[in-house]
Amino acid sequence: MLSYQHAYHAGNFADVHKHLTLHAVIDHQLRKKTGITFIDTHAGRGLYPLDATEALRLQEYREGVIPLWKARQALANEPLLGDWLAALASAQPDPSRLTHYPGSPWWMGHRLRKGDRQWLFELHPGEHEHLAQLPFSGAVERIHGDGLKGLLQRVPVKTPRLCVLIDPSYERKAEYAEVAETLLEAMRKARHAVVLVWYPLLPAGRHRELLEGLRDGGLRKVWYGEFIRQLPNEGERGMFGSGMLVINPPWGLDERLAAAMAPVVDSLGAPGSYRSGWWVGE
Repeated sequence: MLSYQHAYHAGNFADVHKHLTLHAVIDHQLRKKTGITFIDTHAGRGLYPLDATEALRLQEYREGVIPLWKARQALANEPLLGDWLAALASAQPDPSRLTHYPGSPWWMGHRLRKGDRQWLFELHPGEHEHLAQLPFSGAVERIHGDGLKGLLQRVPVKTPRLCVLIDPSYERKAEYAEVAETLLEAMRKARHAVVLVWYPLLPAGRHRELLEGLRDGGLRKVWYGEFIRQLPNEGERGMFGSGMLVINPPWGLDERLAAAMAPVVDSLGAPGSYRSGWWVGE
C-alpha cells in the first residue's frame, strides 16, 4: 500500500515526540568523534511547508508544534527542548517565522560531520521525488526502495557506529510484525546499533504485537517512551498517543526526555501525559 503521505500530518504531536526523542539520541551520539551511519527506513519528503494543500487540510500542526513555537522564548532555557526549538528555527528560511516543518531526514542529518553518512529510504514514488529535490550537505544517499529490506541488506555498516530510525505508517496491520522481525534480524547483524522505532497508540492496541514480538524474540535493552495526547472515548478510532522505542539507548536518555516532555505536555494542554521506562532491561 502506497497511499500514505505524511504531509497531511506534518508537525503534529507525534512528530514533536518522535523528533524530540531523535534529537536527544543524536545529540548524545555526536559527543564522540567516531563516524556514524544514519539510516532512515521511511524518510518521507524531508521538509513540509505548512502552507501546502496537504498540511492545510487537517492542520494537525496547530495542536502539535505551533503551541511550542509560540512559547519558544519561555522555553529557551530548557536544556533539551530549548535546543530542539532552536534547531527548528534554523530549519526555517526566516528563523523568526515557522513556515516549514522538517522531517526525520533533516533531524538525522543536519549536523552530519566528515566521516558520517546518511541513507534515506522511501518507497512511495511521489514522496521520493520530493525527497530527491531537497538539498542536503554531506554524504547523503537517497534510495527509492523498501526501507526494511534495505536495512537488512546494508547492515553491518563500515562506520564504527550505526543509528537507525524505523518509522512506518502502519497502514497495514502486518507492519507491526514486519518491523519486529526486521529489527530482530538487524540487531543480530549489528548488536551495538542504536535503533529508534516509532509506533502509534490506537484504541485497537496493535502496537502490542510489535512490543511483545521484540520481547519474545529475546531482544534486550529496549526502552520506551509514550506520549498520550488524550485517552479515546468509547468507539473512537483515531490515534490518541505516540510511542517510541530505543534499543541500546544512550545513558541518561530517560531523564533528559522526561524533563523535556513535561513542558510539552503542559503546552499542548490537558489531559495529556508522558510515561517512560524499560520495556526489556539488560
